[in-house]
Amino acid sequence: MSGESDQTRGSEEAIRESGDGIRGAALGSAPVPLSVLDLVTVGAGHTASGAVRTAVDIARTAERRGFHRYWVAEHHSMPGVASSSPAVLLAHLAAHTERIRLGSGGVMLPNHAPLVIAEQFGTLEAMAPGRVDLGLGRAPGTDGATAAALRRTERLHEGADDFPQQLAELTRFLDDSFPDGHPYAKIHAVPGPVQATSPGGVQSAHRPPLWLLGSSGFSAQLAGSLGLPFAFAHHFSAANTVPALDLYRASFRPSEVLSEPYALIGVAALAAEEEQEARRQVLTGALSMVRLRTGRPGLVPSPEEAEAYRFNELERGFVDSWLGNVVHGTPDAVRQGLDELAKRTGADELMITANAHGGAARLRSYELIADAYGLPRG
Repeated sequence: MSGESDQTRGSEEAIRESGDGIRGAALGSAPVPLSVLDLVTVGAGHTASGAVRTAVDIARTAERRGFHRYWVAEHHSMPGVASSSPAVLLAHLAAHTERIRLGSGGVMLPNHAPLVIAEQFGTLEAMAPGRVDLGLGRAPGTDGATAAALRRTERLHEGADDFPQQLAELTRFLDDSFPDGHPYAKIHAVPGPVQATSPGGVQSAHRPPLWLLGSSGFSAQLAGSLGLPFAFAHHFSAANTVPALDLYRASFRPSEVLSEPYALIGVAALAAEEEQEARRQVLTGALSMVRLRTGRPGLVPSPEEAEAYRFNELERGFVDSWLGNVVHGTPDAVRQGLDELAKRTGADELMITANAHGGAARLRSYELIADAYGLPRG
């Protein structure tokens, strides 16, 4: 049998093993499948190269401990976040993992031509057959000026307003399904399904499943109406979580992708052996957010810098509110917090993001959470 046929068979086996490519399995005592969202943060005194090495370590740890998927998110012009190019990062991570699902949480669709995204994720699918997710958002992932530089237009609302049309175009490219007579009917995203239907083609026609991401009701309703899985950003929009999930479920229409709703939520969570240490670590992320929200984005500060920082009254109110939505403490406390959140929201999956200054603290947190739920040690 030829190498190409062997590759096709391996792709099909991977797809079968992953089920529908969406639903995961709850392992150990976890109430739902657990996954990882990594912002590939860069701490003060550290480099982007080091952050990428940590991302590899986290992805491999997540795979070994039985987390279902690992996603990276598109952000721009933020010194403390090294995930401006999800497709590039995912290609690197695909080379260092074997089983865990990899994806974007998400790619900001208005920042890119749909054909480019289809080509990038078609390439990723060829690299890691049957384990790539394409999560899409409609926010810019940055400030207005940077969005204008990305999109080469001053009409910053254009992309968000056109999101359903852009999504439909991207889906057509991924499925190679433009109708005859359409201006793009003879344009094909490669790698992609066209290679399976070309003479002599043996490539699997499988393509990455689409997810819609959101922090409000717009994407929730759109995901439901299209029968797509939905990911909600609870970690920075906690007040909207339950209303958005309710709207998603109420709007849901069965599709070829899903027969019933499937929603995950992003959760900020960090565990440490001691509660005080967990508090020290999450305070670094809180100070980072204060600086971002006040137009002073920078590297993630160290715990020492965060402890020494004098918050004014307005900043203190923000920090208290922010930390109120971060599940942190000892492993048992984090497990209890995650259990309660899963029960309260009815989420089908929890995607944990551990934001802290150093990679060691984040890695240790994922290990401790896995231990608290009795996940496999690999």
